[in-house]
Amino acid sequence: FWGKRSEEDPATMAATMTQQQLSQKEADIQMMLAASCHLGTKNCNHQMERYIYRRRNDGLYVFNLNKTWEKLQMAARVIVAIENPQDIAALSARPYGQRAVLKFAQYAGAKTLPGRHTPGTFTNQITARYEEPRLLVLTDPRTDAQPIREASYCNLPTIAFCDTDSPLQNVDIAIPANNKGKHSIGVLYYLLCRMVLQMRGTVSAANPWDVMVDLFFYREPEETKELEDAQNAAAQAQQQQGAPEMGFDQQQQQQAMMAATGAFVPFEGNPAGAIPDASMGLNQAAQAGFEAAAAPPQMQVPGFTNPMDASGFGSQY
Repeated sequence: FWGKRSEEDPATMAATMTQQQLSQKEADIQMMLAASCHLGTKNCNHQMERYIYRRRNDGLYVFNLNKTWEKLQMAARVIVAIENPQDIAALSARPYGQRAVLKFAQYAGAKTLPGRHTPGTFTNQITARYEEPRLLVLTDPRTDAQPIREASYCNLPTIAFCDTDSPLQNVDIAIPANNKGKHSIGVLYYLLCRMVLQMRGTVSAANPWDVMVDLFFYREPEETKELEDAQNAAAQAQQQQGAPEMGFDQQQQQQAMMAATGAFVPFEGNPAGAIPDASMGLNQAAQAGFEAAAAPPQMQVPGFTNPMDASGFGSQY
């Protein structure tokens, strides 16, 4: 009985793992299809022909996403082989990939160098931003040509997302995919980061990764500004709705706002908010609603008497 169970369990476990892997692979391919990762350009490099599935009627080449997923797995294995994650440098000169590179570096523990690459970062030790990475992850070999050239000088292995027209010179692992769309770049970096975490053991079926793929997408500055404006408008509307519920009427709200800004607040006896003038007489002030101010009390000091002069007016010496 025990021997039979020990023979059946490995096969059952292997079948279950294979089924989970196939379902995850299918879900990843569907996500890449939704993000248009399979669409290339109308030009094709002769070294990228092995990754092409077919060509559409409009001239666009279509990638084989099965090979894309396999190349993502290979790149994840290479990244996991680096003991110190800080020795991995992720670069993107393309604006659509800068947010994805930052998120990939945040979750995978790598180092990121977004924006324009300063020549000599990998070769010139005098520069302020000199780096010595052991692995390079790039978004586009064409726009990131300078880092690839420097990596070839110092024997850095390079992983790059390559389109149909991308040059593969000095690229060690080419991941065939669309590297020009903001959604496709975000999905590719998301899948690569998740595979790395799965191979490290941080993410598993029992402990899934709860990070949304939307965090890897590029955001337009106008979209961010509109979102902030909508949040500010909602906060102001909530404040205005909360004031009557606390028992404040409109007049008290106006007085509170004027007091907060330092403006003059009218009172009940002077609803018009008129300020008495220095040239206004007592009768005019009384008619306007202002009462004559009483004289301040005279301060009495014990043991001291004010000396009187001869005129009797009480002038103090």
